[in-house]
Amino acid sequence: MSEKRVTFASKIGVVAAAAGSAVGLGNIWRFPSQTADGGGAIFILVYIGCILFFGIPLMVSEFMVGRASRANTAGAYHKLAPGTQWKWVGRLGVLTGFVIMGFYMVVCGWTLIYIFQSISGHLAGVTDFSSNFIDLQTNPAKQIVWMTIFTLLTAFFILSGVKKGIEQSAKILMPLLFLLLIVLAIRSITLDGAAEGIRFLFKPDMSHVKSTLFLDAMGQAFFSLSLGMGCMITYGSYFNKRTPLVKTAIQVSVLDTLVAVLAGVVIFPAAFALTANPGTIVGELVAGGPGLLFITLPELFNQMPGSMIWSTLFFCLLALAALTSTISLMEVVTLYIHEEYQVSRKNSTLIVTAGVIILGISASFSSSFFNFLDVASAKFMLPIGGFFISLFVGWHLDRKLVYAQLTNERTLKFGIGFLRTYIFLLRYVVPTAVLAIFIYGLAA
Repeated sequence: MSEKRVTFASKIGVVAAAAGSAVGLGNIWRFPSQTADGGGAIFILVYIGCILFFGIPLMVSEFMVGRASRANTAGAYHKLAPGTQWKWVGRLGVLTGFVIMGFYMVVCGWTLIYIFQSISGHLAGVTDFSSNFIDLQTNPAKQIVWMTIFTLLTAFFILSGVKKGIEQSAKILMPLLFLLLIVLAIRSITLDGAAEGIRFLFKPDMSHVKSTLFLDAMGQAFFSLSLGMGCMITYGSYFNKRTPLVKTAIQVSVLDTLVAVLAGVVIFPAAFALTANPGTIVGELVAGGPGLLFITLPELFNQMPGSMIWSTLFFCLLALAALTSTISLMEVVTLYIHEEYQVSRKNSTLIVTAGVIILGISASFSSSFFNFLDVASAKFMLPIGGFFISLFVGWHLDRKLVYAQLTNERTLKFGIGFLRTYIFLLRYVVPTAVLAIFIYGLAA
């Protein structure tokens, strides 16, 4: 099976697909709120450092496990470590992807509802945006319908296959996402009073620096890059022998960070320009979460000339960012069922789609179950997965295999010093960092 495995057709497709997996709603709401809470430019600098020292090494490791095994997330560990218990790390990754989809698809459905509300002019007539969002959250039937639509849309791309579905969609959706971001950013910075928001975003503010700055930045870097949920292992299994793992990880990380910063450029200038009380808006930015996307920002867009156009573009942006992530999440679980249980790709996709819809229905009816899925995946499953992936590559995999993967069978030039540094990071630095995130998350 591994010899006949399909691979991405182009370098652009590789980067676009992996970047699409990393880019999601967290870039749009979590990064701006973390930046507002962490001292603006200071947080961004620390965040970039965490990407370099923790995020990229771990992403390279996931790519490596995928390409070396040419298998799904669970099958990868079975092939590289037969007869051991490492297979449970892969199974955890598959389960994590499924759990995330259970609540994430509900949020994705919200983006479609708000697109419809923007186009229809409903949002333009809303006077209480908080009540508008609460009405949505307390309407399970509406949430289920739109969650199902988004899940079926995701399944369509999975059914289309790796090249025609995943790769082609990424090559179209990612440029479109950047185009929308740039258009919205230009509109935001041209508003009267936008300069104050730009200063808040990029000017270091020591008064906002917290003792947890490093852990917050590290956690954001880890979660933003979609690490620990099997996505990068699955996509890595579609890389060909010539794909440079380190270069690809760097390119994906740069694109992911660029999306997050651009989202800040969209949100901060508009927030400061359209509010009479900057202190209040800073608090709302720090709070972040769904409230920022579905209450605060729609209220701000409503104050702009041509509000219907800008709110529609913004929620289209959210839907695109969400879709690029849900495609990768569904592919993780679909490929697992397809390969481990010898079920056709079509039937595997239908099984996963049905399972996600059932989980989404439960999350729509119960906010406590919705929160349980969110907390279980973010605070427990993702850090645990990342922790063991770093240990697996750092301690278990043969160094010759690691070096062969890093250098594409010695066709790329990496000195032995680079290999030693990489192994050191995976053995000691990354596990310690991930463990710190895990403990901090439990205490929070």
